[in-house]
Amino acid sequence: FGTALAIIGVIVLAQPLLLIVGGAIFAVLLDGGARLLGRILPIGRGWRLAIVIILGFGFIGWVAWFAGTTIAAQFETLRLVVAAQFQRLMEFVAGLGLIPEGRPADLGSELLGSMGKVTAAVGTAIGAVGSVILMLVIGIFLAVEPRLYDRGIAWMLPLRYRQRFYRIAEQVGFTLRRLLFGRLVGMVFEGVFTWFMLAYVSQLFGLDPVPMAALLGLITALLAFLPNIGAITSGVIMVAVGFSAGPEQGVWAIIVYFLVQNVDGYLVIPYIARRTVDLAPAMVLAMQLLMGALFGILGVLFADPLLATLKVVLIELSGAPPEEKKELARAQSPG
Repeated sequence: FGTALAIIGVIVLAQPLLLIVGGAIFAVLLDGGARLLGRILPIGRGWRLAIVIILGFGFIGWVAWFAGTTIAAQFETLRLVVAAQFQRLMEFVAGLGLIPEGRPADLGSELLGSMGKVTAAVGTAIGAVGSVILMLVIGIFLAVEPRLYDRGIAWMLPLRYRQRFYRIAEQVGFTLRRLLFGRLVGMVFEGVFTWFMLAYVSQLFGLDPVPMAALLGLITALLAFLPNIGAITSGVIMVAVGFSAGPEQGVWAIIVYFLVQNVDGYLVIPYIARRTVDLAPAMVLAMQLLMGALFGILGVLFADPLLATLKVVLIELSGAPPEEKKELARAQSPG
């Protein structure tokens, strides 16, 4: 009965719970930045955390300013290009007899509309802004005094479980810091590499630059936070824009996409995975589909960190084999 009530509570309170989860993930990012800065600056944690917050919001402001002043006008062009290319693709598929002749536009609308539902909390612009602000505020409060909230949760547990809770919390924090750091590294790499290859390297082969290279780099970087789904989405957009400029640019966009994904997939992500809990791609994709169906876009965003957290907790609670615990211990060692 208690389990049934817990499931019903999670479903009913899905939106606020996801906002709290988002705030906790943001707090892990801030805490990781403060810890990293502590290796360089021998100052108090509060000052380091303040520097990380200022730098983080400063970077977000710069990106917003850059996007607003440099490439904002390209968003409408990008939307029209992608829509036109998708319509051409549907007409080509209809010409092969794979779909009814009169249904390309309707099928396109159905496919685009079935990408996933958005939760009510982020269903409108006001809801999205309010949700982001709430997550940021929660994250800052959690990052300022993490021990306070750890103790608050521990006090609700029996005495015999408190030490295990602290141990699990420490392992979860370590894992999420490494996981999110890997995501940030991947985002920066994919965004910069995509922009540079589309805008400049193409000219070395006598090709015209792919249109909207800076915007495509920014979109690729943002979508890189979502494993699997983000890469596929950014690749489709990149290739559509490339073919809108010509077949040569379209082929070059395909080459750039595979280069970016292979370098990131075989160099960046495996190195980060060795330093934290390795997540099977099929499990990540399944978790994203499940969370997206249940909770919308926020569920997709947080599926990866939640899966990593769940794996760490289950390893500890299930009495994992000694070699797996040793592997986690080696990952946590400074060397």
